[in-house]
Amino acid sequence: MEIQKLSEHIGAQINEVDLANLSTKEVTDIKQAWLDHKVLVFRDQHISTPEHIAFGTLFGDLEIHPFAENLEAHPEVIVLEAGGDSPRQNYNAAKDWHIDVSFREKPPMGSILRGKVIPETGGDTCFSSSSAAYERLDSNVKDRVDQLFAVNDYTKMFGPSSRFNDDDSHAENIKKYPPVLHPVIRTHPETGGRSIFTNNFFTSHIDGVDADESQYLLEQLAEAIRDSSVQFRVKWETDTFVMWDNRCVHHVAMDDFLPLYRRMERVTITGDRPF
Repeated sequence: MEIQKLSEHIGAQINEVDLANLSTKEVTDIKQAWLDHKVLVFRDQHISTPEHIAFGTLFGDLEIHPFAENLEAHPEVIVLEAGGDSPRQNYNAAKDWHIDVSFREKPPMGSILRGKVIPETGGDTCFSSSSAAYERLDSNVKDRVDQLFAVNDYTKMFGPSSRFNDDDSHAENIKKYPPVLHPVIRTHPETGGRSIFTNNFFTSHIDGVDADESQYLLEQLAEAIRDSSVQFRVKWETDTFVMWDNRCVHHVAMDDFLPLYRRMERVTITGDRPF
């Protein structure tokens, strides 16, 4: 197995492995590389959907997303498609920087995304190290946010005005997924690193400060995530797999491929409550 570092702060490509036939040592090495580099890229992995699922379970239990479209035969697999003849011809759900499913009490540990149908141009995914972004915060901002908590609310992305809910289902879902408080800056449970854990999809406001202060601090944190020096970009090919650590990585999918068709499939690894 060969590990090729892709940028200074985030990302590595893992070569000379077969995700369907990993040795115990290779699994151990991949887990360590994931902690070290936060995002791992695997090219030319021509494996089946059950093998994709099996690879995910090497890192933990898999969750079923409550709102995304899932494969009927394999509900652990989320289908992300847009453009072409899909129902979302001109809509890309991941077109802003975000953390996956931070509205859960226990947000995911990470995700493993596969390129199934890749357009000829566009459709890259960008990843940002939220730990490197945190370290680069202005010291005054860092001191202000270090011990604060933020409200994460599913309705900001999946509310009653979205395609994911109607009034009846929203009333039931808000009982299942009430707003939760997560630290603005979370501690990684394995590395001890600190990272920004607010995001544009689900963080509604910072608790315990006034609205102006909340908005200002969230903007400063979002700006830190957008710093290109802590990012890298993946250009997709069919059967490229990318796994990222949702505890310390933000991501965004470019929608510059539209109206061309793009289909991705993802499994998501359960996590723990941030602290």
